[in-house]
Amino acid sequence: MKPAQFDEIFSIMEDSFPESEFRTYGSQKALLDNPHYRISTRQDAGGRIIAFLAAWEFPELRFVEHIAVSPNIRGGGTGKLLMNSYLARSETPVLLEVEPPDGELERRRIGFYERLGFHLNPFDYVQPPLRPGQQDLPLRIMTYPRPLQAAEFQQYREILYSKVYK
Repeated sequence: MKPAQFDEIFSIMEDSFPESEFRTYGSQKALLDNPHYRISTRQDAGGRIIAFLAAWEFPELRFVEHIAVSPNIRGGGTGKLLMNSYLARSETPVLLEVEPPDGELERRRIGFYERLGFHLNPFDYVQPPLRPGQQDLPLRIMTYPRPLQAAEFQQYREILYSKVYK
């Protein structure tokens, strides 16, 4: 990936997520050297990146850490196309994190993933800090193509904690 492409992705990330949900520029860029980390993108007619999906791929599961669309074109189906393309290429369960359904925005986001075939799991989960000085972030896990059993959730959580969050 060219440096300018990463800069475009990171700019969309900054516009799309609170600081507690993504790493610093240097830490995020360092992930590009990890063989389990992949980024898929969508570009406009001029070749500018307008959306991305960043995921971790392991034998047991795939974990979508980030999916985001440039703010000026959200709502046009780009995120749905990107996620459906990713799901079609996966033969293992796909997981992602969402905020608990406490507000309207969170419920809308969960609904978006449910319409794509994801299931909100009932298990307690926290995202470990991605930056120094941050606290654990209470989130929920959604899974595709089906909900998880408790033992599966425990196994997958351990994979995320040991390989993604270290």
